[in-house]
Amino acid sequence: MTKTMINWSNTSNVAHTGVMTDRVLILGGRGRIGSSVAQDIANHTQAKITITGRTPETGSLPLAEREQYLSLDLVEVDKLREAIANSDLVVHCAGPFHYRDANVLKFCIEQGVNYIDVSDHRSFTSKALTYHEQAVASGVTAVINTGIFPGISNSMVRQGVEQFDEAEKIKLFYLVAGSGGAGITVMRTTFLGLQHPFEAWIDGKWQEVKPYSERELVDFPHYQRNGVYWFDMPETFTLPYAFPSVKNVVTKFGSFPDYYNHLTWIAAHIFPKWLMQRNGMIEFLSHVSHTMTDFTNRFSGIGVAVRSEVTGKKNGSTGVYASTVLHDNAAVATGCGTGTVAQLILEGKLHKPGVLPVENALPTDLFTQVMDCRGIKIEHTFLKYPEQVMSPHGKDSAT
Repeated sequence: MTKTMINWSNTSNVAHTGVMTDRVLILGGRGRIGSSVAQDIANHTQAKITITGRTPETGSLPLAEREQYLSLDLVEVDKLREAIANSDLVVHCAGPFHYRDANVLKFCIEQGVNYIDVSDHRSFTSKALTYHEQAVASGVTAVINTGIFPGISNSMVRQGVEQFDEAEKIKLFYLVAGSGGAGITVMRTTFLGLQHPFEAWIDGKWQEVKPYSERELVDFPHYQRNGVYWFDMPETFTLPYAFPSVKNVVTKFGSFPDYYNHLTWIAAHIFPKWLMQRNGMIEFLSHVSHTMTDFTNRFSGIGVAVRSEVTGKKNGSTGVYASTVLHDNAAVATGCGTGTVAQLILEGKLHKPGVLPVENALPTDLFTQVMDCRGIKIEHTFLKYPEQVMSPHGKDSAT
């Protein structure tokens, strides 16, 4: 994969002073994630919301007073363009994004409509970033990779980096309980992430890493110590560019209960590679996993926890700034992460033309304000090397 440094320095952060944006189009708004995004935007703005789905039936979809439904498939290009033209903000929630093109973003830029998405794979992120200069020229603010992780996790890292004179290492650990309250699409995303090795920024260079490898035990709020594994995320790709002084970026994901990790490890390392490349196998594993989590959700819950650790130097001393966040519903947390960005754009507080990941788009002061508004508490700990740092992690030889 070609690595291209994106120059974000030519973008501005001047607040929009025109008429308040009030028409929001949510593509994929019928899914668990899309509906959570719609709910957050409805709760925190006065926007008129149009949610889309591929089927015309709306009987099972209760609509709020300011919501309407539009039957739309992304392959219906003319209808899609028209829907975008009638909107002031487009929220792209129609995953999985592994093989999704960036046409929605392209159409938004062409029509001068602001854009955000919940994309969660580097292949889509790479495609989206190629439109950066076009978005700048069109004055379009396009924020990609919003949600809980990526999304809130990126802002936690940015806040950590800002505590140091020079950041050196970033570690992000994610844990999801049961299904996380999400639907089958998120299950597909997990298994699609096992198909190929990926490149991570290690010791100042891009090195190949196997998915779901190098298990590590990490302490999370509420869930205690749990296993996590290398997993390809947009942050794996974007953070080294956002913070050039950093020499290592680690992104590891795990499930709770821990036995789901062992099953996923088997799929990644024992199942034949040719089998894992088949769409039918991905669908089978996704549906089986969703059925299993529907049962275990009763005792595991559907929450999410994220731990961010930034190591760096401050006044000549090395330390670690650790942040943790916990939410009892991963899908709702994703809605909050995306809804906050939507709210700030609609209110004119976030106007930064270009295609930007969250860590480059969202200032920390605005991030903390919108988190406080939603009652999402992020805990922080600053530890100095060497006397205060007690590692919350441990290597684990188990799969």
